Parts: sequence; C-alpha cells; structure tokens
Amino acid sequence: MFLSGLVTQLDTYLLNGRRGPLFFGGQNCLMARKKKNNTRVKVMMLGGLNEIGKNLAVIECENDIIMVDCGLGFPDDDMLGVDLVIPDTTYLEKNCDRIRGLFLTHGHEDHIGAIPYVLRKLDIPIYGTRLTLGIIENKLMEHQLPYEPELNCVTAGETVKAGCFSVEFIRVNHSIADACCLAIKTPAGTIVHTGDFKLDLTPIEGEIMNLTRLGQLGEEGVLLLMCESTNAERPGYTPSEKKVGQSLDNIFMQKSDKRIVIATFSSNVHRVQQIINTSAQYGRKVAITGRSMMNIIGAATRLGYMSVPDGVLIDISEIKKYPPNQITLITTGSQGEPMSALYRMAFRSHDKVQLGSEDLVVISASAIPGNEKMVDKIINELLKNGADVFKNDNFEVHVSGHACQEEIKLMLALTKPKYFMPIHGEYKHLNANKKNAVDMGIPESNVFISEIGKVLEVCEDYARFNGNVEAGRVLIDGYGIGDIGNIVLRDRRHLSQDGLMVIVASVDLAYRMLISGPEVVSRGFVYVREAEELMDQAKEIAKNAIEECFDRGIDERSEIKNSVKNALSRYILQTTGRKPMILPIIMDV
Repeated sequence: MFLSGLVTQLDTYLLNGRRGPLFFGGQNCLMARKKKNNTRVKVMMLGGLNEIGKNLAVIECENDIIMVDCGLGFPDDDMLGVDLVIPDTTYLEKNCDRIRGLFLTHGHEDHIGAIPYVLRKLDIPIYGTRLTLGIIENKLMEHQLPYEPELNCVTAGETVKAGCFSVEFIRVNHSIADACCLAIKTPAGTIVHTGDFKLDLTPIEGEIMNLTRLGQLGEEGVLLLMCESTNAERPGYTPSEKKVGQSLDNIFMQKSDKRIVIATFSSNVHRVQQIINTSAQYGRKVAITGRSMMNIIGAATRLGYMSVPDGVLIDISEIKKYPPNQITLITTGSQGEPMSALYRMAFRSHDKVQLGSEDLVVISASAIPGNEKMVDKIINELLKNGADVFKNDNFEVHVSGHACQEEIKLMLALTKPKYFMPIHGEYKHLNANKKNAVDMGIPESNVFISEIGKVLEVCEDYARFNGNVEAGRVLIDGYGIGDIGNIVLRDRRHLSQDGLMVIVASVDLAYRMLISGPEVVSRGFVYVREAEELMDQAKEIAKNAIEECFDRGIDERSEIKNSVKNALSRYILQTTGRKPMILPIIMDV
C-alpha cells in the first residue's frame, strides 16, 4: 500500500508539473535545517566512474576519512597479460592515520575484490555484514598479510561511529544476500550511498528494502545522494529473482532427458539456492565446479545463507556414477573468462566433464560490458560440441541485481536529496542517471557527474568541484602489484603486433673489435627458415653498424646498441613495412 500510494502521488505531481513539498528544495526540507551549518565535506571517487567495477568512494570531513567499498575491475583488451585492475590508493596511503574505517555495501568482487591488495599498505578496520565478511575471510586466506585484519561484523539497522562520522547500514535487495546502503551522517549533513540495489518485493530470502528508513532520512534531510547508475538507461522496474526460479522450473521439466549445466555468478547465492532446490525437486544430484563457486557456496552454507537437502550435493568426481539426465552442474564462467570451468568444458580441457549432445548449458547471467566477445566464443564452441545453449535473450534465466529508472526515482523520492551524484557506471550510465534526477525535480546545477580523483566539496550552502587527488589504476599481473605500467603495456602491445628481433654480438671494447656474430633471433616477426635472405642481410647491417662505431672511436655499449637498432629499424621498415621490437645484446668479452 505504501509503495502504490507513493507511486500514485509521484505520478500526480509529475502530470501537474508541480514542485511541491514532496520534491527537492521544497519548504519542508529547508525548514528542517534551522541553524546554518558551514561545515564542508569532501567526496571523491577513486574508482567506479566512467568504468564498470573498481568501486571505491572516499568521504572526508574535518580530520577524518572513511572509505566505502574497495573493488576490482577486469583488464581492457589492450592490457595484455594483466589479470586484475584495482584503484590507486596513493592518496589514502599518504593519509592513512586519518582513515577511520572501510565500510562495505555487499560482497561482490567489484566492491570487495581489491581488499587483500589494499590491506598490504593500509591497516584499517573493516565493517560489513556477515556474508560479506565471510567471503572476505576466504579471500584473505589466499593472501599472506603481515598482520591480522580487523573485521567488524554488523547487521542492517546498526550504526557505527567512526571519527566525526556515523555510518548506518540499511537493508536493500541485490543479487547477493546481506546487501546494504549506507546513511553517512557527517557534521555537514547526511550522505546516502546506495551501493548496488534493486526493489524486489518478493525476495528469495529476507525482507524487502527498508523503504521506511529511507523515507525517514528524507524527512530529516539528505545533503547528498550517491546513487548507482548501472541500469539507469533502462525504463521500468527490475524483475524479481523469483522469475528466474519459474524459468528454471520450466527448463528442468521440458529438458528432463538432458544433463543440465548452469553457469552463473558465484556470488549470486539466491540463484544457486534456486538451482539446488529445483534440482532436488526433479530428483537430480548437484555437482559444483569452479574455485570461486565452491568458496562462496561453502561460506554461504557455513553461515546459514544457503541450505542443501541431504544427499543432493555430490563431488564432481562422482558424476559418472549417475545417468546424465540425473545430474545438474553449477559452474563458473558465465562471463567467458579464460580458464574458468565452463571455458575448460567448452574447449574440452576440463579433467572431469566433457560436454556433448546429451547436455544443455544454461548461461544464467548477462554479459558485463566488454565481455560479450568472450561469452560468444564459449557459446560457439559449445554449439560445435553438440550441446544446446539457453541464455537470457530468449529464456529469462537471469534478472539484474541493479535498479532501473523507476526504482532510482523511488530512491530519489524517498531521500529527497539537495545534491545528487551518480556513481558506478560508464559515462552513458552516469548521464542517464543525471536525467533521472532532473526529471524528479533536482535542479541540474545540483547534479554532479564526477571523474576519478576529482573532489566534490559539499556544504549546506553550496556544492562544487574543488581540486583533485592522486588517483588512477594499479595493474595486477601474477604476484606483481603495480609493477606493470604504461611502458610495459606499450612494449607488450608492440610485441603482440610486430614481434621481436634479438641481435647478439660479442665484442672486445678495449680493442674495438667484433669477436663473433652478430646472430639474429626472430620471434613473432618472420619465420627464419622462410626468410633466410632477410636474416642474412640483417646480420650484415648489424655487423656494419658495429664496425662503423669502432671506426669512429665509439666504445660505449649503449651507443653501439642504438646504432644497431636504428640501422636495422630503417632496413626492416623499408623491406617489410613492419616495425618489430629490435633488441641488440652487445657482450664485452
């Protein structure tokens, strides 16, 4: 009744073109502030703007700083060899003595994935709900930290005092359990950070988003709303997670002759629970594959967020004991990640599962922007192997965990913020969210689309951009953190596009003599056996360049290298039109 009444009231105001007390800047909001407050709060994003993932917000007031979320992103196509991308926390490291805590909205990788790396440089208290901390504990077991991190468990409705801040956790619905938005009370006013949310009126477990508390905050006065933007372009409402359960039931009933393989996000505990329940209903055994899937299901089961009927779950090594049509496999790889379990199944490199005509693969996820090609690659390979493939385009096997336009408008209507800052998304998402706010009556001058590292200064009288802090991205490659930079990436791109030529020569620098060589090694440039004339000429040019240096009295190794490199570069470009990386190695013997 509350929701339908509110929507009706909103429609009436919009149709009449009115901006009464329900809307932002109305008298009711202003009268709540009886005493002028000149305290300023600084808000900056170190990740999560103009990109998907890597979410990290920093809020600073007086002498205190708090962080909201600390996630990772995935590398772009041009980041060759890079595994993960995390925010640059240089500014936080320089001000670590002022940080009062890291507050987490939920347990998705784009919100918590960078924590093990950031904790190597920042020893700070962490606050999150039980499942969120359970996932983090599993992650931290894989990383060797020099100290025991301080993890503080909170529940929705609790408030944590952190310096001059009071941070209240408020229940929201999302595609992972235990998600919260944050009401951050500062000396300058209240900031609401939505985290990721949707309005699910029929959640799989738990209660719906705490609309009442959000409405109370709106009546008290919200200075700034920081609102997620992932689905800000999409009209309407996001469907309930229960819709996926109905689709799964139809699939299990109609495809009773198939082994069913379902790929989904490992963190979507409610989705996995529905898959297990439906499998049990149709008499199937369930096997789990994929390390992240097993870790999160283990944590969720241990903490009571999932329950598995007795006898349903089996080890992946036991699947051959049962007919294929009595098996359900739950796997990672819904984003086409190379070396994920589904990828290995598709390309027949999985040690336990081979997919064929007896299998139905259900991709119960939508592709994150940028991952479409990788997902299509897996689908094509699965079809070549004879497997059937169902995805969300036709079979409604996935619903988003993010708010669409009407849910964002509801958040705006409840909180009635004076200022609005769209977060979490590419520029097109942020811009669409700005339009949502303007449509709801917030003056365009009070809406701020920011950039990573840009400082938004907010107080009762004004909000404005005021400077920048050091920000950017740190690349993770294997065990290396931040040792891959633009120069290394440039070299990797160069190598991938044009290949490598190595020229090795032994010289006596004291007597300025060429002792042996030069020898030429080619990798990724030309096949040596089919380009003997080119290689012989390259050797001759390198030899002439070295001897010319000696004739001119040059005995500095660096100058000899540059001479060889320049001479060969000119010859190769004229002969082949290519620009391989040329690496001279001059050894003084």
